[in-house]
Amino acid sequence: QVQLVESGGGLVQAGGSLRLSCAASGRTFSTSAMGWFRQAPGKVREFVAGISRNGGNTYYAESVKGRFTISRDNAKNTVYLQMNSLKPEDTAVYYCAATDASRWYPPRTVYEYAYWGQGTQVTVSS
Repeated sequence: QVQLVESGGGLVQAGGSLRLSCAASGRTFSTSAMGWFRQAPGKVREFVAGISRNGGNTYYAESVKGRFTISRDNAKNTVYLQMNSLKPEDTAVYYCAATDASRWYPPRTVYEYAYWGQGTQVTVSS
């Protein structure tokens, strides 16, 4: 089992920045590929960014490429999402997710992740 706890959400003006953190506990963190997803009201949960088990490979949705950066610190059991140049359309609940130990690379679909955090709200005002 892996427990995930997100933090760092909040209210920010358009053009601003936020840094989300996701602290993991339980099974060895470094055996999971990690992903960030988001869900806006009335919309499906969508992939934002993913990172491989050793941090060597990162992937982004086209809508956030060049603005968001995913990273991880396996010594601290934490994955981060640095969000810059935020737009009102980035407003959503952001979720951290972990795969089981069979995956090296992060998938882009919700059902391929085994563990989820409770989410943290990000609101970008115009």
